[in-house]
Amino acid sequence: MLQTITAKPEGESSSLRGTGNNRRLSYVDAVREATDQEMARDAAVILFGLDVDDPKAIQGTARGLLDKYGPERVFGTPLSEDAMTGTAIGMALAGLRPIHVHIRMDFLMLAMNQLINVAAKSRYMYGGRVSVPLVVRSMIGKSWGQGAQHSQGLYSFFMHVPGLKVVAPATPYDAKGCLITAVRDDNPVLYVEHRMLHFQHGPVPEESYTVMPGKARITAAGDDVTLVGISSMQTECLGARHYLEQIGINAEVIDPIWLSPLDMDTITTSVEKTGRLIVVDNGWVCCGAGAEVVAQVAERLMGVRDLRVRRLGFAPVTCPTTPSLEALFYPNARTIAAAARDLVEEAQTGWMPEEDPALKSIEFKGPF
Repeated sequence: MLQTITAKPEGESSSLRGTGNNRRLSYVDAVREATDQEMARDAAVILFGLDVDDPKAIQGTARGLLDKYGPERVFGTPLSEDAMTGTAIGMALAGLRPIHVHIRMDFLMLAMNQLINVAAKSRYMYGGRVSVPLVVRSMIGKSWGQGAQHSQGLYSFFMHVPGLKVVAPATPYDAKGCLITAVRDDNPVLYVEHRMLHFQHGPVPEESYTVMPGKARITAAGDDVTLVGISSMQTECLGARHYLEQIGINAEVIDPIWLSPLDMDTITTSVEKTGRLIVVDNGWVCCGAGAEVVAQVAERLMGVRDLRVRRLGFAPVTCPTTPSLEALFYPNARTIAAAARDLVEEAQTGWMPEEDPALKSIEFKGPF
């Protein structure tokens, strides 16, 4: 899988100098280390959720934490998303800093009232006298045929609601820094993990650091077209850039990292330069995160310059199960590159790059 890691943006608290700069971890280990460091730093931080105490420890993201911190701070829960989310909110209101793990985002729908009407609004409704420092870890994405009810990326639902922050880190560096930031935030944060990212490796400093909200990262510079890749689609956009370079098209790739608050300044500046924008999402195109990015860019640059824009994501059908249909349903580096060439050349070229085995995605290992 293509891996491109750039320097941290301004405003982040850690230094990449010294031993941390050359140290590599998996995404899973970065999440586990962030959790461990925050639990060691603050006794109010607790970790719980379905199968947190299972031997597989949520892909390994909770491995060793039960033994280290005990069952009062690390524990499994019943399969009752609504009740357990209400419990998590109560814990946060009482002064704890819970990390509530949901194996699949699909079943956050069972806790929508708790998240939207209680967690997101309590601070406002009580005039700032209470806070809800809750982190909701939630996993998205395709995986060996889980299909309709287990593959959905529904984070755009939560981007719509004031009072909630939404973050979708794409690299191990951001996985650690964003989780630490989320735990320390006095407001609820939805932390989105794509299953396919769990197996990526990259530089992760050993010391504690934060990746602050509202700052996107330019992961590759270019002049011809802007590619915004959300979560795992960041990797696919970097792969698309590789294919486009072979035909003389230079793509600028942006990782928004935080979806709410969303750094539209960085994205708009890039599109003002390139005049072309493709946003690649892990959800349906209609009313998705990509739609919001395109709309805001259009509003900001209307009358400033001519634009060509496109959204890539799910077609308006249910997430399929079979690998053959998944290959058609989900954007990938080749289909993104083909769409970008059409946008740049203002024509339906019919071009599809030959697959480069070096860019093949890592297979999901299950069971979650």
